[in-house]
Amino acid sequence: MSSSEDQINQRVPQHVAIIMDGNGRWAKAQGFSRLEGHKQGAKRLRDVIHWARDAGIKQVSLYAFSTENWKRPKLEIQGLMALMATMLPLEVPKMMEEGARLLTLGDTSKLPWLARKALQRAVKATQDNTSVDVILCLNYGGQQEIIEGIQNFCANFETASEKEASLAALTPELFAAYLGREQILPVDLLIRTGGEKRISNFHLWDAAYAELYFTDTNWPAYSESDLKAALDDYARRERRFGKTSEQVQGVENE
Repeated sequence: MSSSEDQINQRVPQHVAIIMDGNGRWAKAQGFSRLEGHKQGAKRLRDVIHWARDAGIKQVSLYAFSTENWKRPKLEIQGLMALMATMLPLEVPKMMEEGARLLTLGDTSKLPWLARKALQRAVKATQDNTSVDVILCLNYGGQQEIIEGIQNFCANFETASEKEASLAALTPELFAAYLGREQILPVDLLIRTGGEKRISNFHLWDAAYAELYFTDTNWPAYSESDLKAALDDYARRERRFGKTSEQVQGVENE
């Protein structure tokens, strides 16, 4: 293996965020119901956890249900929540085997009781695992997350002078503390399946410098080779974070 190939293999994103799109389109193409598409998509999570851990990825966040998804047909929402309540307990043994810790992002208090209870139990059961973090983004929206951060920031001060001084000293690093993401790394690579090319209100804050990767593969058909293609593409990109290419190459060559 060449030295350039060695360098590519070492450039593994620490946090990969995935918009799991295309369940409905996959189901339609197969002649199945949309709920069957979601069911098959949920099964794909088990594989992705395994692939991510083996690739050396530390965190995988999955856009499972957005704040906008409440606009979907009532029966589809009920089916999704029932699916979560029934499948999550079945996935816990596999997560324990993989050493996967389950975290959540979003306002899960709005989820139905059975789904919320299954989620809480899975989080508690896996809390000591350390191989890979799996972050389920549920009732989550990036804009809403930032608004809640502003609300948390403003509620932290009793006087106008305190608030004014803190606003003057505010930096992105300080503000991040109000977003409730203490255990979550910045997004390095954001993948969207299903052919659409937008980020749909996902990780607006922590994906500020993320590399974006879009694939036509629908989520239930997503394979290890699809993930490898995204990781290989990521490894070949130059992440500058505002610097020039010459500066970045200078740092890498030191």
